[in-house]
Amino acid sequence: MRYDTILILDFGSQYTQLIARRIRELDIYSEIVPFNTPLEKIREIAPKGIILSGSPASIYDKKAPMPDMGLFDLGVPVLGICYGMQIVAAKFGGRVEKGEHREYGFTELDIVEKDPLLKDLFEKEIVWMSHGDKLVKKPASFKTVAKTENSDFAVISNIEKKVWAIQFHPEVVHTKNGKVILDNFSTDICGARQNWTPESYIKVTVEEIRNRVGSERVLCAVSGGVDSTVASVLIARAIGDKLTCVFVDNGLLRLNEEKKVMAMFKKLGIKVTMIKAAEGFLKKLKGVTDPEKKRKIIGNYFIELFEKHAKKLGHFEFLAQGTLYPDLIESVSVNGPSAMIKSHHNVGGLPEKMEMKLIEPLKFLFKDEVREIGKKLGLSQDTLWRQPFPGPGLAVRILGDITKQRTVILKKADDIILEEIKKAGLYYKIWQSFGVLLPVKTVGVMGDLRTYENVIALRAVDSKDGMTAEWVKLPYDLLNSISSRVINEVKGVNRVVYDISNKPPATIEWE
Repeated sequence: MRYDTILILDFGSQYTQLIARRIRELDIYSEIVPFNTPLEKIREIAPKGIILSGSPASIYDKKAPMPDMGLFDLGVPVLGICYGMQIVAAKFGGRVEKGEHREYGFTELDIVEKDPLLKDLFEKEIVWMSHGDKLVKKPASFKTVAKTENSDFAVISNIEKKVWAIQFHPEVVHTKNGKVILDNFSTDICGARQNWTPESYIKVTVEEIRNRVGSERVLCAVSGGVDSTVASVLIARAIGDKLTCVFVDNGLLRLNEEKKVMAMFKKLGIKVTMIKAAEGFLKKLKGVTDPEKKRKIIGNYFIELFEKHAKKLGHFEFLAQGTLYPDLIESVSVNGPSAMIKSHHNVGGLPEKMEMKLIEPLKFLFKDEVREIGKKLGLSQDTLWRQPFPGPGLAVRILGDITKQRTVILKKADDIILEEIKKAGLYYKIWQSFGVLLPVKTVGVMGDLRTYENVIALRAVDSKDGMTAEWVKLPYDLLNSISSRVINEVKGVNRVVYDISNKPPATIEWE
C-alpha cells in the first residue's frame, strides 16, 4: 500500500513537528524533509501537497534557507506557513520587510474573501501569530483572503497556480480552527486519501519487516516502556522466534522495575534475557556531572554490552529500537536548521558503531500514534499508558554525581510520588510525574535535631506528544501527602519542592 503524502519542508521552525502531527490526526500520512531536499527526491516521494514550514530566519538574511523553487512547478498544491509565506513572496514577486511591531500571540483574523483554504471558518477567527517580519507587498497575481490588525496580507492565494500562504500558525492549538484549515488544504485542495490508520500501518510495517529480515535474526533492546514494547510486539508479529529481546538492568531504573519488566514480557509471550549491569554503569558514571556526558557514557556502554551479548547469542543481522520522531528531532537537526536540544541514547551513533543494520519501526511516529498501534496489537492499558521514562533512566534525574546511595534515595522518593499519584486517580491523566534529586543540601529540623540533607524536586506535566508540555496543578492535599511521606520515609531528604515550569522554555526532564 502506498500512502498519499503531504510533504513538509522544514526550515527550522519549532512547530514543524506539530504540522506533521496535525496532518496525521486527519488520517493522512505526512513526512518531513529538509528545506533543501533536491527536486528529484521530492518527485520520487510524489506528494499530494507540499507545506513550507516556519523558520527563525528571515528571507532577506544573507544565509536565508531557500528550497529549490522548482517545487512550485510540480503541479501540486503548496501552502506556505509564516516563513513559508516569505518563500512564496520571493518566488512570485512580493516583498517582505522587518515589521515595526513583532506580532506574537493571539490575534483576530478577518476573512475578507471566500477561499477553499478557509472553508467552514467564521468571518472572524482567533489565530496564533509568531513573527517579526511581514509581507508588505503581495505578489500581483495573488488575492488577499484575510488580514489582521498588524498584517494586511495574513492569508493570500493564487488558486490557478495552486499556491496559498498564511502568516499565522494553524498547527498550534491556540489557532482555534487551525485543524480545519489543514484539513481543507490536505483533503479538499490536495485530494489526499485518509488511509493513514493504525490498522494499515501494522499491516504495511509487519510486511516490510518480514521481507527485510527474511531468514535472518533480530536483536531488540527493550526497556519495558511503551515504545520498545510496541516495537518488539510488532516485530514479533512479523518474524516470530527470529526475534531475541534483551533487557539491561542498568541500576538506574525505578524501584523494582527490572522485576516488573520481566513479568510483563513473560505475560506477552515474548522471551527476554536480562543483563545485570548496575555496578558497571555506576562505575562508568562515577564523578560525571555533565548531563550530555552522562547520556553519551550510558549510550556507549549500552553498545558495548549489546555487542558482547549478541556475540554470545550468535549472529544477528539486525538491531531493533523503539526510537520515535521526537527523539530524532531533539537529538540532532536531521530535518533542517533546528537547534539541538539534547541527545538520546538510542539515536546516539548506534548504527555506526554496531555491526548490525538498524530496524526502527516507530521512528516516524509520535507517542499517541504508538499507543493507538499498541492498542490494535492487543496491549493492555497498563502497558500503553505507562508514563514515559527516559532512556538514560535516573541518570538524568540525579543532578550532579551519581552514586549508589543517591540512586537509592531517588528510587524510594520516586516510588512514593507515583504511589500517591496513583492513589489519587491521576496517574493515567498525567503525561509524566517523577522526582528529581538536586545537587544541593538544605537545613532542616527533625525532632530536636538540625539536619542538612537532600532536596527532591517534584515534576508533573501534561503533554500529548512531548514536544510541548504544561505543568500540572496538583491538588494541595496531594502535594502535602507526597512531601510528608518523602521527607518522613526517605532517609537523606528533608525538603520537597515543586517544579512549575512549562516546555518551552524548560524541558520536561531537568537534564
